[in-house]
This record gives sequence, C-alpha cells and structure tokens, in this order.
Amino acid sequence: MATEPKGVVAGERGQRGRGRRPADEVRADVLRTVGELLLTEGIADLTFERVARLSCVSKTTLYKWWPSKGALAMDGYFHAVQERLAFPDTGDVRADLISQLRAFARVMTETPGGRVLAELIGQAQTDPDLSAAFRRLYSSGRRALAGERLRRAQEAGQIRADIDVRVVVDQLWGSVYHRLLIPDEPVTDDFIVALVNNLMDGIGFGGV
Repeated sequence: MATEPKGVVAGERGQRGRGRRPADEVRADVLRTVGELLLTEGIADLTFERVARLSCVSKTTLYKWWPSKGALAMDGYFHAVQERLAFPDTGDVRADLISQLRAFARVMTETPGGRVLAELIGQAQTDPDLSAAFRRLYSSGRRALAGERLRRAQEAGQIRADIDVRVVVDQLWGSVYHRLLIPDEPVTDDFIVALVNNLMDGIGFGGV
C-alpha cells in the first residue's frame, strides 16, 4: 500500500474547520493533493478515492469537475509544474531558452514528472477527456508561452523576422519529448545547450 506523501497534503488533513468551504479553495486543495501525489509517486496509485480522502472532498464533487482519472491527473500535473516551468525574459533569448529547457528537463528527469507526462500522453490516445485536458491545460499553454517569448526576441532583432516561431518551439521542445518518449539517449545538460546553440547558430556553412 502506498504511503501518504509528506508536506502540505498530509499536514492539512484534520485541520480544516467545519462549514462549507469556497469552491476555489476546495479545487485548490484537490489540485495540490494530486500534484504532490504525481510528483512524488507517479500516476499508478492515483485514484478518486485516495484524492477524496486526502483533500476531504467527496468523490461526487471530484467527478463533477473531472470526468476521468486522466483529466484529474492532467489538471493536477499542470498546476504542480506551472511555476517551475515559468518562462524567463532576461532580454537574452538564447540564455532564456537554455534556462527554460533546463527547468523542463529537471522536472522530467529528476522527479516522476517525466514518467507521469509520458503516461498521460499515452493514455490521451484513448481517453478523449484527457486528450482535451492535455491540449487545453498543458500543450497549448506551454506552446503559447514559448511562442510569445520568441516573438519578443524577433521584435528585439535577436531572431530573424521571417522565422516561424511555432516551428522553433517544435524543434526545441519536440526534441526533448522525443528523448523522453524514445529513451535511446538521455536528456542531459550538454544536450540542452547543444540543442539551443545548434538552432540559434545554424548547422550549415554560409552559402549552402
């Protein structure tokens, strides 16, 4: 049997007063619980029953907000990694890309986050609720943040104006996802730096 995670989730049980809590507070407790479970244990032992018990929320409420375990997991995962994966803007787009990709790689390789995300991507192929949640909560939002940062770099003259930044996002983050999902090679810091440098500097000789 899985042990309960330490920290906020375990510490809050039994400390809430009586009375009806605001919906935003209830939802925040649920997402915090799910996020902590995912990043400490993975998705295998995540159940509606366990989340209901730890967050002191009825299963009926959980099912009202999240139609499937996958949708619940995706929402909790997004909120767990959202702050860690915030996109910096120091004015140096090369440094910012490396910094963000490093943060992404740390979550993917140093916590269960990488395995959880791979499992969620796999389950999304057969779970339409999870697939919709993945696009709405995670992939579209992450792509938008990266695209906005790259467009600001275009405006600052750091990237050519004719470059399609959506393709750049796919080139960078798609390469990391490839190594996560098909682990022939590890996601290392050298890989992250080379990925950004190769793209920013180009790999062809002048005039090719």
